[in-house]
Amino acid sequence: MKIKVEGEKIVKIVKKVEGIEIVLETPADAKEGIDLILRKSDLLAEDVYKWLKDIKVTAFQEYKTSAVDYKMIFLIEFLFEEDVPLATRASAIREFQALFEKV
Repeated sequence: MKIKVEGEKIVKIVKKVEGIEIVLETPADAKEGIDLILRKSDLLAEDVYKWLKDIKVTAFQEYKTSAVDYKMIFLIEFLFEEDVPLATRASAIREFQALFEKV
């Protein structure tokens, strides 16, 4: 499963939980930010995340009105063990996404 997250939201949450303002230029930067967020939040302590194998991050630019007015959007793909039920995966992703809705 994949979700979309605006780069500025990742920056804001890392600033809140770590106290540092990161710069996101690449998917690798976003991955590091997401790793910091997961480590500082209580989400990794939950049982469902023990089945999370990896998180894959890709990026694209979303143009709203012109070629110079865009947002960096990161696609975050959660890679779980194969036998994890869909409802469990969806619940974990929903909790993760809730962090970004608070920003």
